[in-house]
Amino acid sequence: MPWKETTPVDQRMRWIGALSTCRWTMLELCRLYGISRKTGYKWARRYGEEGLEGLKDRSRRPASCPHRTDERCEAALVEERRKHPSWGARKLLTRLSRRHPDWPWPAASTATAVLKRHGLVTPRKLRPRKPSRGKPHLEAAAPNDLWTADFKGEFRTGDRRLCYPLTLADHRSRFLLECRGRRSTARAHARPVFEQAFSTYGLPRAILTDGGPPFSCAATPRRLSRLAVWWIKLGIEPILIQPGHPEQNGRHERMHRTLKAETARPPAASLEAQQAAFDRFRHEYNHERPHEAIGQVPPAELYAHSPRRYPMHEPQVSYPGHLEVRRVRSKGGIRFQGHRFHLSETLGREWVGFEEVDDGLWTVRFGAFVLGRYDARDETFEPL
Repeated sequence: MPWKETTPVDQRMRWIGALSTCRWTMLELCRLYGISRKTGYKWARRYGEEGLEGLKDRSRRPASCPHRTDERCEAALVEERRKHPSWGARKLLTRLSRRHPDWPWPAASTATAVLKRHGLVTPRKLRPRKPSRGKPHLEAAAPNDLWTADFKGEFRTGDRRLCYPLTLADHRSRFLLECRGRRSTARAHARPVFEQAFSTYGLPRAILTDGGPPFSCAATPRRLSRLAVWWIKLGIEPILIQPGHPEQNGRHERMHRTLKAETARPPAASLEAQQAAFDRFRHEYNHERPHEAIGQVPPAELYAHSPRRYPMHEPQVSYPGHLEVRRVRSKGGIRFQGHRFHLSETLGREWVGFEEVDDGLWTVRFGAFVLGRYDARDETFEPL
């Protein structure tokens, strides 16, 4: 014979049935069922008012919650998140609290819970952070001390043509100076973007890039490219990260992730339409989107133009008087003390300086950059 399962509701129904026979007093029946007289009177009252429904358990959920997020705040959070799907709770709260400073905005953790409840947060797999290796992280004390530049990975627009976004940013303020879609990574496509940035914002002190084209040339001492040679003549120091270490330009790479999420998924129909999307993103990124690393303010509030203006004519590199100056031939050859050796075609028609550091041993420089050592005794050049 199977066991019979009973529930609290079944026991209450039996208790009510026994009570209705009037064979036991309330005190005797409560002792028999192991409940207090207060509980017995409660179930008798509920049964009299509601019938069998009154014997069921009621929800213990409070009728109101004093800590519940204000309905106006919740609706505004949801609406703003749908406008900016890549913004987190902190950015949304910063934006909204400026718009409505007198509203009771919740904490960031509560705002995140609200977004999750509305299905607006997609969980992503967390990857362990790896410690940075190689060069130490570069810092800038003021805007325009250091710019960063890079080509975002190429993608095809709707017309099936490749688009290579070239981006320039100020390292200190995170201000996005340029974001231009190019058809190639060649120097001829990149230089006009830098010219526009120099004309608009002035000259930085240094530019940090990776070792890909057109920023680097493996066949040249110090990996100087023609683009870097132009920067040096303008008084800008080119800095290259180590090969295989994109984390050395981590701020720029992180910006690229946001750029891709908001402008290239899906890509626009043409390069012109894609550029319009880049322009909208750059305006929002600079003037509207709060940045946590700079105190939850937009980058435009921290950035200022450089006092170093872009010259009308390209200057030449100058050297101290104690250096011997020679001009590199168009094919990269150079003549010094009656001897010829190959320096670099990238430096063709540029002036380089020779500084004697020992008897017959010369340091070869292009501006402040040491290119290598020339030993006049055996007529050899050793590049760096």
